[in-house]
Amino acid sequence: MNTVILNNNKILLVEDEDSLAAGLEFNLEAEGYRVARAENGRKALELLQKKDIDLVILDIMLPFLNGFEVLEKIREKSPALPVLLLSARTAQQDKIKGLSMGADDYLTKPFHLEELLLRVEGMLRRNAWYRESIDRNSEFCFSGNRVDFKDLSCESRNGSFRLTLLEGALLKYFIDHENKIVTREELLEQVWQIDSDTDTRTVENFILRLRKYFEEVPSNPVFFRNVRARGYIFTSGNQ
Repeated sequence: MNTVILNNNKILLVEDEDSLAAGLEFNLEAEGYRVARAENGRKALELLQKKDIDLVILDIMLPFLNGFEVLEKIREKSPALPVLLLSARTAQQDKIKGLSMGADDYLTKPFHLEELLLRVEGMLRRNAWYRESIDRNSEFCFSGNRVDFKDLSCESRNGSFRLTLLEGALLKYFIDHENKIVTREELLEQVWQIDSDTDTRTVENFILRLRKYFEEVPSNPVFFRNVRARGYIFTSGNQ
């Protein structure tokens, strides 16, 4: 795997199963990443305060503080920090909960190592792409909504809030392709930075989140609309 542009990225691995953590650490370091390990939620938050972390791999079932609690703390201070959830749980509601709390992606154990490495690389590439794509005209307003892509702050009918990095990247892609149909496969490749054949349904969940943030009636969207059998289209109404 080509990780030249990703060398020296620091990953925080939060996993209490020692054999799994050791294997993941070995393989991540073999890809050129630097890895810090935490065996529980409390230690994870300590390391986040002490170290400059570029991405978090976070198990849900942890001692002291579970993954959901750690994720909540992360998002209070670092909306843009990429977080990949790991869990042995297969219940759909756990995945939905994790994504709704601000996780960028989710893998269910057992998983293939190659898939995890691809997800990590994609998340870091997206981070780099997003930072490079932000220019001086980072603010975008539409129909009473305001988004500042530099700090991911927003104002809407729902008040003031901040997007996660993935939410910001998805919204920016829609804005850059306004009035054009974009497919789910295109979003996976261009925003998620992963192969469109990857089995993930997170696109739909993130579209729902953007509707919840910005639509007056999320169940009857005006800005983020489905195009049956083709994909999605964003229309700001500014033109």
